[in-house]
Amino acid sequence: MDRQQKSESTVDADEVAHFSRLSEQWWDARGPLKALHKFNPVRVGYVRERAAKRFGRDPASADCLVGLRILDIGCGGGILSEPVARLGAAVIGVDPAQSNIAVAQHHAAREGLAIDYRCATAEALAAAGETFDVVLAMEVVEHVADVDLFVELAVAMVKPGGLIFLATFNRTLKSLALGILAAEYVLRWVPRGTHQWRKFITPEELTIMVERNRARIIDRAGVSYKIHTHRWRLSDDLDINYMLAAQKAA
Repeated sequence: MDRQQKSESTVDADEVAHFSRLSEQWWDARGPLKALHKFNPVRVGYVRERAAKRFGRDPASADCLVGLRILDIGCGGGILSEPVARLGAAVIGVDPAQSNIAVAQHHAAREGLAIDYRCATAEALAAAGETFDVVLAMEVVEHVADVDLFVELAVAMVKPGGLIFLATFNRTLKSLALGILAAEYVLRWVPRGTHQWRKFITPEELTIMVERNRARIIDRAGVSYKIHTHRWRLSDDLDINYMLAAQKAA
């Protein structure tokens, strides 16, 4: 199906409604988003290490991202935006659900963090000509209506030489069994209906989309959950969760 037949929108109204219903529980580490809270330190560390390396910073420094303008697309209640802001970055968090933005603004104010939260879409920011040193699209691509268009817009907002990070689910039988059936129906780590297997995307498919928009993959990593430690960690296994880092051409 070519682009002319598509909606020219990345927003999936059903997905927005689903996460809007969870808005008051974003910061409940034992609530329906507890899996995301457990996963968060791994993705923050991944962004911190690779962004610091790209921009010549010490990743061990508490302000290693100072001076960088970072966009968090699909920020929800701000679970990722806040730790990135604490590392010194000027963070812009956007989400199409107004209820999520309200929660994010309230929590950031309570924590004394100056984060620019906006109820907006990727296409609106791209149309306004916004650009960033780093764009974060973490656990987002599996929830958008048009992945090709979303990646195109996200990469377009990266400054030349800047970075984009993407985290999502691979479309494998293992991700169906563990990422949906086990996580949503057996362990109940996330609410039922949070993910749709047909919307998962393979690393190879996502790489093609990123690279056709003048960015090259500089790193990719799997993320695995270790039951005996109850922690997520980076791994070489990309069969379920994975993250990609790409640098835009200068």
